[in-house]
Amino acid sequence: MSVQDMIKKSVLESGVFDSFNAPKMAISLIIALLLGAVIYMVYSKFYVGVIFSRSFAVTLVGMTLLTCMVTLAISTNIVISLGMVGALSIVRFRTAVKDPMDLLYLFWAITTGITTGAGMYVLALIAAVVMIAMIFLFYHKQQKGRIYIAVIHYQGDEAGDEIIRSFGKMKYFIKSKTMRGEKTEMAVEVFCRQNDLDFTEKIRKIANVEDITLIQYNGEYHG
Repeated sequence: MSVQDMIKKSVLESGVFDSFNAPKMAISLIIALLLGAVIYMVYSKFYVGVIFSRSFAVTLVGMTLLTCMVTLAISTNIVISLGMVGALSIVRFRTAVKDPMDLLYLFWAITTGITTGAGMYVLALIAAVVMIAMIFLFYHKQQKGRIYIAVIHYQGDEAGDEIIRSFGKMKYFIKSKTMRGEKTEMAVEVFCRQNDLDFTEKIRKIANVEDITLIQYNGEYHG
């Protein structure tokens, strides 16, 4: 008996075709799609970065579906599982994840696909509820405003002191201060609640202030 015949016989006798349950697989994929859509909506709702990446949000849905498909394939037969592990071992991902929260959504999508593929629908649903509650309580509630980098050009120490007083009780942190002759460039990280940008008008009215530029900053507040 040749090697090819042995492989065919092992696959035919493995019971993989007998264990093929189309309704169960369809239900698992549909539930994975629905939960992936929930992850997509949560990511879109609670995103606080500068530029929203719709392609990454769609990737979360696709990741849930593909992981569910892989889990379904692995659970049918050990021969297929070994081949799947060998195929996935050669895959290399080189895309850098800049925001740690993106990793959270990625692992959420992967684990949701695994649990739905394994038929643990209740566990996947409970995990989704817990994740939404966690994101809402511990992350979103902390972001009641926006963080900006204010780049200010001015002349003289008195103008610099007036600029600092203009921030009032706002949370701010001086990131850098560059002096070129009589001119000074100061970059300040400012946390603004409810888009309260009145301090910019106060700074503009200060004598010897040339200009002020606001840049929305995607990062954690220091201080």
